[in-house]
Amino acid sequence: MTQSRLNLIALLSLLALAVALVSQHVFDMPPCAWCVLQRLILLLIAGVCLLANLMPGAGKRIMALLSLVLSIAGIVAAWYQHTVAAQMVSCDRTFADIFMSRTTGLDGLAPWLFGIYATCMDAKVIVFGVEYVLWALLLFIALLLVSCYALFGSRGRSLRNS
Repeated sequence: MTQSRLNLIALLSLLALAVALVSQHVFDMPPCAWCVLQRLILLLIAGVCLLANLMPGAGKRIMALLSLVLSIAGIVAAWYQHTVAAQMVSCDRTFADIFMSRTTGLDGLAPWLFGIYATCMDAKVIVFGVEYVLWALLLFIALLLVSCYALFGSRGRSLRNS
């Protein structure tokens, strides 16, 4: 049961990443540094959850815990983008910019995925009446909840049955 929840998390993460890429490459919505940091977090969550397919029960719980921690990182990144970075003229020298371009160099290695093409203020977009970053925040909250369910859901049921 835990693995099916982890696979759901991976699917949701990869779908969200696909939506972000379609938004960028089809609808001309260039990402900012915080946007691409959230893309990386989504990829890490998907990778961790898919890797759990190769692990025994205890390993699956560890992967669920990692998914939970990464979901919290996504919540923090989205919240920071919404409350602080979106008010800034430039994302230069923020954690996301330094990490994505200077520390990891991912923006140069895969610019179609991690390229930073807008400031956080310019990347502020409304989709269906809600800011794009708030959709990301809601997604990360959902991933956190499913991660909690994957980590603790089965345990609670087995305790009730004993």
